[in-house]
Amino acid sequence: MDTSRRDFLKTTVAAGGAVAAGVTPVGLAGGVAGDGARRATPERARAAQSLRILILGGTGFIGPHQVEYALSRGHEVTLFNRGRTNAHLFPEVEKLVGDRESDLSALEGRSWDVVVDNSATNAPHWVEASANLLKDSCERYIFVSTRSVYADTSRVPMSIDAPVWTYERAGVEPGAERLPYGLGKALSEQIARDVFGEERTLVFRPGLIIGPGDNTDRFTYWPVRIHHGGEVLSPGDGTDPVQIIDVRDFGDWLVRMAEAGEHGTYNVVGPATPRPMAEMLYGIRAVTTAETSFTWVDADFLREAGLRPYGEMPVWRPARDGYEGFARFDLTPEVEKGLTFRSLADTTAATLEFHFSRSEERQARVFNRLSPEREAEVLAAWHASRRG
Repeated sequence: MDTSRRDFLKTTVAAGGAVAAGVTPVGLAGGVAGDGARRATPERARAAQSLRILILGGTGFIGPHQVEYALSRGHEVTLFNRGRTNAHLFPEVEKLVGDRESDLSALEGRSWDVVVDNSATNAPHWVEASANLLKDSCERYIFVSTRSVYADTSRVPMSIDAPVWTYERAGVEPGAERLPYGLGKALSEQIARDVFGEERTLVFRPGLIIGPGDNTDRFTYWPVRIHHGGEVLSPGDGTDPVQIIDVRDFGDWLVRMAEAGEHGTYNVVGPATPRPMAEMLYGIRAVTTAETSFTWVDADFLREAGLRPYGEMPVWRPARDGYEGFARFDLTPEVEKGLTFRSLADTTAATLEFHFSRSEERQARVFNRLSPEREAEVLAAWHASRRG
């Protein structure tokens, strides 16, 4: 990444913090002032009491942010994983090597205050094995689940009281070899509660986790596409709500909840007031210097063209057809427990900085979801339909 772009992005990140604090910096006026951020990232003061934290995983996308924040708060961290992903990270941290599928022996005979289960898979037997092994040697089990556990996202607002997937609701026989993602996570949640007990289990249900380090490009597509400028194919009419979460906001809050000894189940999306899709795209544009225009294309037209919500059109989910509450979560309990949301400017700038730190070949793959050629083709068809 060239020096001018790096300096620009660093300046924008700093500006994002000012926006989150209620100050509109010069050059960003009108861009992100309405993004619903409560305040900037909380100060990284040392915790009142140091915890011994075991993280299952810890070197993928969400784990490193948890580790970094936990260390900054004075906690002792141990990582358990196969040692294959980003093994160079955190050389000062104890690392135990094993396999959740077949070898947990490195965890035997040890004790920790908290275990954080970051597994991206939906295999309940992984949780069953680790929870049973650690139930007498850890005080608290934190399980990172998903918003996908909800079997019905039509209710407005959504809350943890919404029904989750069961074998019966999913139409799956118990003992099936392969489980739908949401069902597997819902079963995993319950296993953790059954083994550790309700008072010793903390479950998080994040939505789309975004920000620096995300190689799925599900949010990254939009900052990069807008950075390239020109006419941007934009889904729907701009009013569909969006609730996502910056990986740093999630990681920091998880650690603080562990410090507080919390238990229960919480949703992790943001901001607290859902952000319309148009506000998100215009907010992203405020962080770039590109000349950009947005062309809003009807949801039915996009469906007929084969551009799917959360697929070729990432982040976007029309608030209809059973998804009315998908991005309309009531976060009152979470905000009361200290969940905060950094500014959209901060997240966008950090995401772009991460993106441009990758190889040119990897950068190009951000458009695997929707190539510039296909975007232009759909835009041309849309304009033709409007003229007709």
